[in-house]
Amino acid sequence: MQPALQKVLVVGGNGFIGSAVCRAALRRGHQVTSISSSGRPFRTPKGHTPAWTEKVEWLTADALYPETYSHLLPGVSAVVHTLGTLLADTSYKNALRRQDLPGAAGSFVRTLAGARGNPLEEQAGGYEELNRDAAVRMADAFVGTAPDSVVPNPRPFIYISAEDIFRPLVPAAYIDTKREAEASIDRMIAGKSDYRGVYMRPSFVYHPHLRPYTAAVAALADLSSTAQSKIPQGIPTPSEVLRGLSRTIVGKLSSLDSIANALSLPPIHVDHVAEAICVAVDNGRPDVQGVYGVREMRELIDS
Repeated sequence: MQPALQKVLVVGGNGFIGSAVCRAALRRGHQVTSISSSGRPFRTPKGHTPAWTEKVEWLTADALYPETYSHLLPGVSAVVHTLGTLLADTSYKNALRRQDLPGAAGSFVRTLAGARGNPLEEQAGGYEELNRDAAVRMADAFVGTAPDSVVPNPRPFIYISAEDIFRPLVPAAYIDTKREAEASIDRMIAGKSDYRGVYMRPSFVYHPHLRPYTAAVAALADLSSTAQSKIPQGIPTPSEVLRGLSRTIVGKLSSLDSIANALSLPPIHVDHVAEAICVAVDNGRPDVQGVYGVREMRELIDS
């Protein structure tokens, strides 16, 4: 049976996925703390602060520096690490919050060109720091801290990874650092019976209101996924053809596999990502551990 109160620490709780996790956790009756570099509560693209944010403890900390948050770890039953970046030029995040599509497109072009963002804007670290190092340091601090109260089952560290669907539009370093983080955390937790690692790999994450420009992409992704699922057995799907070409021509996983995934995997609403994460957070679900792709995440919600 789930304890009456669980305390969840969300790293990056004022972000797109992190804020959805905070809302979902609150609905389940959990106590929620968010840490981020700014410490500011979540705001909508129009600058509004929803009523639910008053129930979250918003703190300033840096995931790369455990001394800024290690005092919080004994008191939490789960950590959800949502920090990460799709583009090396991290200024796209602020552009998306402002719904500034030209600004976000500029970040995309600069990432492909290997350049950084506006030098007048504060720039966070790139793929290695934000996708890998921050998560590994957070996990290391978490598993090195004993809980200050009895926890009935292993405490989960939940890392938000990703399906490999963005290459070659996004550099391979994006998914490579995600996979490196998964492997490092898994090695760290191996043999520690008081902890479990959960690695969520959502596909294209959308929200028609908070990020209205994602709705059209999600509709196309869903159409492609549905169409391929209806192709009769024995007839190769476009994704199968691309994977075959990757094996025969490239000889290893390549951008062709990533394109195949993008064509065959359904998108996922950010609230569904959050619901799957909250199932993993539940101390009554010690069976939830390891990698969960987008289809397994949907199954987890229904379990």
